Amino acid sequence: MRTCEHLVGATLAALALVCAAPAAWAFEGAGSKKEPSPFEQFQTGARAYIAGDKASALTSLIDAAKRGHAMAQWKLGRMYAEGDGVERNDIKAFDYFSQIANAHADDAPDTVQARFVANAFVALGNYYLDGIPDSSIDADANRAREMFSYAASYFGDPDAQYNLARMYLDGQSVKKDVRQAARWLGLAANKGQREAQAVLGHLLFNGVEVPRQAARGLMWLTLAKEASSAADQWIVDLYDRAIATATPEERASAANFVAAWSSDRG
Repeated sequence: MRTCEHLVGATLAALALVCAAPAAWAFEGAGSKKEPSPFEQFQTGARAYIAGDKASALTSLIDAAKRGHAMAQWKLGRMYAEGDGVERNDIKAFDYFSQIANAHADDAPDTVQARFVANAFVALGNYYLDGIPDSSIDADANRAREMFSYAASYFGDPDAQYNLARMYLDGQSVKKDVRQAARWLGLAANKGQREAQAVLGHLLFNGVEVPRQAARGLMWLTLAKEASSAADQWIVDLYDRAIATATPEERASAANFVAAWSSDRG
């Protein structure tokens, strides 16, 4: 899709947190002493991954995934999607994400693992948007929208909310609706999703089919720029164009909004 990077990768810090997590965080109960539980296999794989031994990590993660451990399935999906320690294979990635979506769609949205389940839906949505070449996975915008909509509504996932907003902006599988897009962008922007902040800021600053709120729009563009990476030149460009035409009053108001927003999230 036209996003820069919105498939959330596992950071080393996140994996370390899971490695240190109590067994209550696992999808399964504790295993017997004779055989490691799926969660313990996942921990072994995560530790190996953090240590840079991705071959050993792959073996342990596959063992855990075969026994239905969703976190292991998710990590394998990310590894195959990115070619991280393995040859990139979108079919395998799609399969792992599908296993998670099929088995854990009804997981409580306030649990630790819910963000990984939601991310699996987002990954599937992106695969359905473009399809996978030389496979049976054809581009299917309606199916993509279903994936994004479920993760956006049930799990409140900001990446899903952003992707769903883009579909409303582009009129892809739905009637173009900028106001509906702005609603989803607002939800994602308030969670710190920088791409949503940038697009919402652009809409508000320029009054693109929504009431113009220049200072508020510049606030979102500023926050997006501050969180941008080297791959986000388009965000910087939107910000530069806005700041160049903003009045001194709009700039001052935007700065106050930024300070208040940052303070609230302290």
